[in-house]
Amino acid sequence: MEVQVFGTRKNADTRAALRFFAERRIKTHFVDFTVRAPARGELLRFAQKFGLANLIDRTSKRFAELGWAAARYSDDQWLEKLTIEPGVIRQPLVRYRQQLTIGPSETTWKTWE
Repeated sequence: MEVQVFGTRKNADTRAALRFFAERRIKTHFVDFTVRAPARGELLRFAQKFGLANLIDRTSKRFAELGWAAARYSDDQWLEKLTIEPGVIRQPLVRYRQQLTIGPSETTWKTWE
């Protein structure tokens, strides 16, 4: 079993997810958004399942800094913005085969074991 975890090491929820899988000796492939920006196609996969609004962390410091609270972008524009500014993506994004989660989802992750 191998899961992919997308996020940043600075994010507490991402660190908790990595710890969750490490404690269970589940192999992880970590994609750090500070090293490699998220791919549009990868973000689209999560947006199609959960909706684009659930992918955006409107409470993040970076979201406030950018002043996007009043922004009215199309879905394509939002996806483009998220690839450029991954600090406003809810983290972690976790993928196991065709199953996806956004944010901390330990109850779901336990069903994957």
